Amino acid sequence: MADPLLSIQDLSVDFSTPGGLVHAVRNVSFDIAPGETLALVGESGSGKSVSALSILQLLPYPTARHPNGSIRFEGQELLGSDEVILRGIRGNDIAMIFQEPMTSLNPLHTIEKQINEVLFVHKGLSRQAARARTLELLKLVGLDNAEQRLNAYPHELSGGQRQRVMIAMALANEPKLLIADEPTTALDVTIQAQILELLNDLKAKFQMSILFITHDLGIVRKMADRVAVMQQGKIVELRETEELFADPSHSYTKELLDAEPSGSALAPVRNAPKIIEADDLKVYFPIKAGLMRRVVDYVRAVDGITLEVREGQTVGVVGESGSGKTTLGLALLRLISSDGPIEFEGEAIEGLRTRELRPLRREMQIVFQDPYGSLSPRMSIAQIIAEGLKVHGIGDSAEDRDEMIVQVMEEVGLDPAARHRYPHEFSGGQRQRVAIARALVLKPKFIVLDEPTSALDRSVQAQIIDLLRSLQEKHKLAYLFISHDLKVVRAISNHVIVMQNGKVVEQGPATEIFDAPREDYTKALMAAAFDLAAVGVGDTVAT
Repeated sequence: MADPLLSIQDLSVDFSTPGGLVHAVRNVSFDIAPGETLALVGESGSGKSVSALSILQLLPYPTARHPNGSIRFEGQELLGSDEVILRGIRGNDIAMIFQEPMTSLNPLHTIEKQINEVLFVHKGLSRQAARARTLELLKLVGLDNAEQRLNAYPHELSGGQRQRVMIAMALANEPKLLIADEPTTALDVTIQAQILELLNDLKAKFQMSILFITHDLGIVRKMADRVAVMQQGKIVELRETEELFADPSHSYTKELLDAEPSGSALAPVRNAPKIIEADDLKVYFPIKAGLMRRVVDYVRAVDGITLEVREGQTVGVVGESGSGKTTLGLALLRLISSDGPIEFEGEAIEGLRTRELRPLRREMQIVFQDPYGSLSPRMSIAQIIAEGLKVHGIGDSAEDRDEMIVQVMEEVGLDPAARHRYPHEFSGGQRQRVAIARALVLKPKFIVLDEPTSALDRSVQAQIIDLLRSLQEKHKLAYLFISHDLKVVRAISNHVIVMQNGKVVEQGPATEIFDAPREDYTKALMAAAFDLAAVGVGDTVAT
């Protein structure tokens, strides 16, 4: 057999925390051969990303340390290597697609400048050649209107579009090893299939190896030659992909294969009061050009949408990345400017100023798509959750607020003993649960849930959906549930809105939309979603 491209032996990672030493990774060993794809799967917090970050020595040292282990790339020991050696390998021989693109992209630089920087540093290309290569990469990863996006900033792109930019940056230098940390988490199902196919094509073309980290076993069979299953920092099963899917030997692997959101939305209450409604809502972003930066056109992100959300109801909003789903939610909460009437509990709020809106903020909450970007790195989890309580004067004392924090952390499946830790000490899925706790602790009437489960593994998705349903039933909450995961939407939504290019393609009761869609776009979306979601033994992914 050929020598492995990457060899990890007995790797352990410990973190020093105020609560003591955390053993995040314990004696992990695996090899990746040239041209091979190894999938590293497991629940949030199992040590997948920590293991991957160790390869390029990107952990927060000295808080993190390696009590034992070896990481060799093409025979070169990386653990404890000189920074000069690591700089020559990072982004060149080994590239990484990070899970959270908004925190990985520079908010002050355009997309073109950020991808060009990779090409300047490692390839020495001229500005003209770098621009051409950048445009080629953006088209390769399926970014719409790629030429117009060159001068865009990260905040002007949707979550899925930002992830595609990250993939383009990682592929710029045709690395020997690509570490893909949840590369399709933020993407809708149709683009997921395209990106997976793209990665497979590039792997074959360049004989590139891939370390594919994911919590979604539905896509593993399409991608991986072998699968390593991690639980609580250890690899509990490492086998050929077909063998693992056909006959998993470890009980934890069996649980992962069986886990998925289930159940159905709560039955709507007849004539329930309207919590929020909008009529012919529009959000247009100006496009400026020329020396004087005059407005030449508009991006019609939300183009004339009418909807209502009633007490105890969940309205699901689905559509591909860039369709306007998140913009719609932000407009309803008055977090961005819009045109068209918006009423909250019968009161017109579209014309209210910031000061006038403040008392309503407790009643209207949001859980953002990117939990790391929405959590302050300088605040502990307890401080993050308590911030809203303090702003709105909830709780008579610090002890009362601490009791509320403990209760809500238990509700979302977090250990209250960890409330004095900081966001960077949690996995992506755990951070999302903190974001949900921050919204829920205020007991709001309306919550915009913007991809609240996209960063979570399947078993935790099911727990969160069950939690949201139980809270909705108990407190009669109204949800606007934004997601590209149609299986999750089906499990919680009474009513579904299908969006494309800022417009409503189709809307109606969830059972009608899922069981008998009328529009071709909706049918294509459903086919892609449920073909992909249904991957199991003997199945293949639709592309």
